[in-house]
Amino acid sequence: MSRPAHVVSGRYAPPAARRELVAVSADGARLHAEVHGEEGAPAVVLAHGWTCSTAFWAAQIRDLAKDHRVIAYDQRGHGRSPASRTHSTTALADDLVAVLGAALAPGERAVVAGHSMGGMTIMAAAGRPEFAEHTAAALLCSTGSARLVEEAMVLPIRAGRVRTRVTGAVLGSRAPLGPVTPIARKVLKYATMAAGSAPDKVEACARIVHACPTGVRHAWSQVLAGLDLDAELARLTVPTAVIGGKDDRLTPVVHARGIAAALPNCVGLTELTGTGHMTPVEAPEAVTGAVRELTALYLPAVEAEEKEKTP
Repeated sequence: MSRPAHVVSGRYAPPAARRELVAVSADGARLHAEVHGEEGAPAVVLAHGWTCSTAFWAAQIRDLAKDHRVIAYDQRGHGRSPASRTHSTTALADDLVAVLGAALAPGERAVVAGHSMGGMTIMAAAGRPEFAEHTAAALLCSTGSARLVEEAMVLPIRAGRVRTRVTGAVLGSRAPLGPVTPIARKVLKYATMAAGSAPDKVEACARIVHACPTGVRHAWSQVLAGLDLDAELARLTVPTAVIGGKDDRLTPVVHARGIAAALPNCVGLTELTGTGHMTPVEAPEAVTGAVRELTALYLPAVEAEEKEKTP
């Protein structure tokens, strides 16, 4: 029997959803989404990264659902969302606005947080009117807007053409990852996590990443290799906080600094010592705390603004 696509006990085991829904994207792609917490509570929307799933946000969901309504969804081809023939940043944006429309009432706003490709999803959707309608503030975790392969440090060789070429080949490999073995854990930990990451965190990440279908992993790697969202980043005008791990080899902290400098309305840059790329798992308190701070600062203001508009 194959192992589950996520750990089933402990802090990183995903909690049961209060309800589930399906959002239909512009091209007909169907997206699995989960709602946790009480209806009517301040809303938070979570977008996971490449090769991950809603299970990646387990620690945030468990904590935030105590007093928030948390909506998490599987990117197309990941988790419980069926694979699609379309892989592009436009599709990522279409999918996010579809989830916002399906999970939130007209005019209702949320704090939207994205990790890695989830952060890129937020950037891609930034100029959409549907995004503006439903987003009070945003959190970008361990992400980048361009030059991902060139800046990645997953290979211990000097920066340059050779590293870029080999890195692209490794990240874009069509080879199956296979079962989660001791060697597989070591490889994933080196590439995506800090050296001091605890075994339970490594296991949680490895289970999720290894469960991603090989074809889906490869297809999205090609999108990320050619990523250029600098123009879209400039359209992200809602209050936005940025988090990066100082030991991140996949999207080094230089990306977080560049994004913070380019954002029209950056409300904070946090650089986490002893943390790699998997920030929601490696530093759950920091990520959850950042979401809580954004909801406390910006959702009450939005609610007050909406009440003033009501006759």
